[in-house]
Amino acid sequence: MPDPRQRLLDAAIDHLAAHGLSDLSLRQLAAALGTSHRMLIYHFGGREGLLVEVIRAVERRQRETFAGLGLDEAVTPGDAIRRMWRRFSDPALAPHERLFFEVYGQALQGRTHALPLLDGVVESWLEPAVEFARARGVPEDVARADARLGVAVMRGLLLDLLATGDSAAVDAAAERFAAAYEALTAETSRGGPAS
Repeated sequence: MPDPRQRLLDAAIDHLAAHGLSDLSLRQLAAALGTSHRMLIYHFGGREGLLVEVIRAVERRQRETFAGLGLDEAVTPGDAIRRMWRRFSDPALAPHERLFFEVYGQALQGRTHALPLLDGVVESWLEPAVEFARARGVPEDVARADARLGVAVMRGLLLDLLATGDSAAVDAAAERFAAAYEALTAETSRGGPAS
């Protein structure tokens, strides 16, 4: 049975997925979660701390899904990108993605409440992606650069999708990236050029 903090975090994740943030105050958010504002302050330091933890938890779930793909040797790099893109672009995740970009932007502006989000926001994705690529014969230095590129491309595509709503065009771009990356990875793992 999850501890009280985890139960509140899970409830917040579900609530934000269903209703979005919609500028809820700490008290309104607490009421929606069936708790008091004092409990949110106690467990998360306040509304902003809760939002950062929601983002981290959703990101962790996505990384766990990606790591699970790496266990299946039949999953090619292009297949992994396609599967993760389908997951990321699921409209049910849009409220979490909007929250991610909102708080990420606040952190980049130096807003104190959002700064903890920057800890590992890129790096936490690198290791699972590097391990995935290395297991498929890609040298570590190339895998590390590719992992950073993959994080940037996927986040850029998500931002495009949220901004434009043009899923057909963004899906086509994601497919092009998946195919190009798969071809490049095949060439690199055979000992061909890395760039």
